[in-house]
Amino acid sequence: MQVTGHIPELRDIIRGYKKEGKRVSFVPTMGALHDGHLSLIRLAKKHSDVVVVSIYVNPKQFAPNEDFASYPSTLEQDMNFCDQEGVSLIFTPDTEVMYNQELFFSIDIHTLNDYLDGASRQGYFQGIALVVNKLFNIVEPDVAIFGQKDYQQYKVIEALVEEFNHGVELLMAPIERAPDGLALSSRNAYLTPAQREVAPLMYQCLLSAKVQIEQGMKDWATMFLHLQQELLEAGFRNDYFGIFDTEKLHPVDKIVEGQRYLIAVAAYLGKARLIDNVIFTNKTLIKGES
Repeated sequence: MQVTGHIPELRDIIRGYKKEGKRVSFVPTMGALHDGHLSLIRLAKKHSDVVVVSIYVNPKQFAPNEDFASYPSTLEQDMNFCDQEGVSLIFTPDTEVMYNQELFFSIDIHTLNDYLDGASRQGYFQGIALVVNKLFNIVEPDVAIFGQKDYQQYKVIEALVEEFNHGVELLMAPIERAPDGLALSSRNAYLTPAQREVAPLMYQCLLSAKVQIEQGMKDWATMFLHLQQELLEAGFRNDYFGIFDTEKLHPVDKIVEGQRYLIAVAAYLGKARLIDNVIFTNKTLIKGES
């Protein structure tokens, strides 16, 4: 396994892979790797000859009041993790490598940014779009892997690929969960033992919403209010909970047979902001690529 934080060296290595006719996959991360990232890497291996992983905490996607300074960092552990999984190349740039001191460009996002995390975290997806656009230009992968847990991010990047004509295939990996249902996340490290016991309630509420909708529940507003009240009483601070179409990510007030829908939730539990979702069409739960 090779490790570099320098763009010219990374490009030289990848150029060598491609001269050998190898298909290159890319898994961008912010480090603090866990089994959810493992599923991304393993999916990448299925679809390529070499796997490139980036480890970079992007400051452009954090608001001033968010957790950039305290975001978990476990670089040595992450590199061992990647080595054991057969990753070929790790890209670990500094911010000085990724951005000029004076940033001249930004990316505006329309429609996909109006709800969910886009409404709650101002500038978040602009920062993600900027760094992913740069990473795609640097790595030039054949395929890139993202997770369903960050579904809105996936749709933003899907639009980015189309708008900027990146020649990369995108794959979405299913959400990896702990045995009790909690979606795996680097931010789960913020949870105290007591909060960790409570955290799976979020997924239970998601499944409850899905079942009620599939059984014909029409008063969604009241249903989501009741579920948010359940979370509130358990110690969560609610952000959003609702049902959205899977393309434009707008709220919906009815479901059409054969269409896919996203039920998504976000809430704070202590210092951790947790998100989760399920995607369904009629009575079939949709998972990512495998």
